[in-house]
Amino acid sequence: MAYQSLLKILQEKNKLSASELKKVERVKKTSVAESLALLLVKLGLCSELDVADAFVESGQFEKMASDQYPLERQLPETVSLRFLKNYHVIGFGETEDAVTVVMMDPEDQFTIDALRLATSKPIIVKVGLLSEIDAALDVQYGEDRSKMDKLVDDLAVDDLGEEDLEHLKDLASEAPVIKMVNLIMQRAIETRASDIHIEPFEQSLKVRLRIDGVLQEIDAPNVKSTAAVISRIKIMAKLNIAERRLPQDGRIKVQMLGKELDLRVSTIPTMHGESVVIRLLDKENTVLDFAALGFAGRHLQQFIEVLAQPHGIILITGPTGSGKSTTMYAALKQLNTSERKIITVEDPVEYQMEGINQIQAKPQIGLTFASALRSIVRQDPDVIMIGEMRDLETARIAVQSALTGHLVLSTLHTNDAAGGITRLLDMGLEEYLLTSTVNGILAQRLVRKLCPVCKTGVVAPPELVKELRLHRYAPEGDIVLYKPVGCAACAGMGYRGRLAIIEFLPMTDPVRKLIMAHEEAGAIQKLAVAEGMQTLYENGLVKVIEGITTLEEVMRVTSEA
Repeated sequence: MAYQSLLKILQEKNKLSASELKKVERVKKTSVAESLALLLVKLGLCSELDVADAFVESGQFEKMASDQYPLERQLPETVSLRFLKNYHVIGFGETEDAVTVVMMDPEDQFTIDALRLATSKPIIVKVGLLSEIDAALDVQYGEDRSKMDKLVDDLAVDDLGEEDLEHLKDLASEAPVIKMVNLIMQRAIETRASDIHIEPFEQSLKVRLRIDGVLQEIDAPNVKSTAAVISRIKIMAKLNIAERRLPQDGRIKVQMLGKELDLRVSTIPTMHGESVVIRLLDKENTVLDFAALGFAGRHLQQFIEVLAQPHGIILITGPTGSGKSTTMYAALKQLNTSERKIITVEDPVEYQMEGINQIQAKPQIGLTFASALRSIVRQDPDVIMIGEMRDLETARIAVQSALTGHLVLSTLHTNDAAGGITRLLDMGLEEYLLTSTVNGILAQRLVRKLCPVCKTGVVAPPELVKELRLHRYAPEGDIVLYKPVGCAACAGMGYRGRLAIIEFLPMTDPVRKLIMAHEEAGAIQKLAVAEGMQTLYENGLVKVIEGITTLEEVMRVTSEA
């Protein structure tokens, strides 16, 4: 297969755009020594997996998994480790007739010819992932140390302390530090992490990734490199590396493993240095589709009906990290037509959407939610989205906007849908304004989805069925509950991806009467359930019986449990 075929397959699979192809061809002219496949990965235009799969799709090569590599070296002494590492190739086996190798780029004829000369045998080539080949080489040649450890060895860190700013800048610009930070980011992208937490302590530097809502620790740089690593991230985010006493926020745009990522960086000063959290916003992995988010049946129908109303307020509630923003963007996508003018005011703007006017709030210069909203109303919008209702002033302007014929979407930090009403009343909003403007309140939580490849089902014991009254959702036959196992597809976790469990409280006349009578959230919740509302916990149980998630996950995120 010629390289043109590789590029064609990548383009057909939407892994390479026309502009990216031009970039590769331009760089290839100046980097004659680099193979095209290696350039695609190095430039961050395609992931290692994309390139390997494209070679396999050509029908000429077989892909090898990392657990298939032999632990002992397979090639003679005439082939040096340096050569193998330079060209990303590993010995796989040898017979009397031929030598089998695994290569990152099986089209690299120079490497194949060199190996044929060194072994005096024909070469059979299979395909592997670049990082897996490099890691397997370390095992075969007795250098089984993590990449991070080796990079720390290369880093010339002395004990000058953090005060020497120029030295810090130099350290942060050194290749080992750049590679360290890139390695952390690469690991985060490969594991589908949503956040990277870099936390300095007296004796160590911890790096943790939030994968499907749960933190997991990974290989971290040596504590000596703490200042250099954090300075590197701050330089990338265009933050002031001299300021270490105050929190800072910034953004990084990177292209890595074939993905274009928007990274949000937040730093805060701690006892032993600055703690850094990086939020990874991957546009490709964000599915703004209600069904994929976990909406189904009556909930979906009610929410779409409320969205279709020409004016009023729709509130989405839940704690931080419960997927409120994603649901909000899915609603905006539904509303985003050429007939509607949509303006948002957010802090921060998480996803940029074509056709929607998005405003980034900047409280430090006086551009707050409230001040932006006053100007927005004069821009003749049909739909207004407010990132969060934080104070009475913002809530009042939102109510006025709804009364003057606008559809307003916003979020609140409350535990359930009924709690959203009491929160607005506690802020000081009058009950008659609330009942005449709020159309519906949605509460949600995120639960991890079971890996479809390895999940296993067990029949639920009768005592559990009786205790949780599970026959409400599956009246006939045995009830099967699924549990996580762990396999290669989910990296041994048993879970892959997340979805929302939801409750939706529509503003009906009986609910309005309770609000006017200043009833508590519990009474409103009770009435809504009597009217047919499914609570977060009940919606979670439905998804447990459908085999989408586990009982433990629902218990973890719902207070009713």
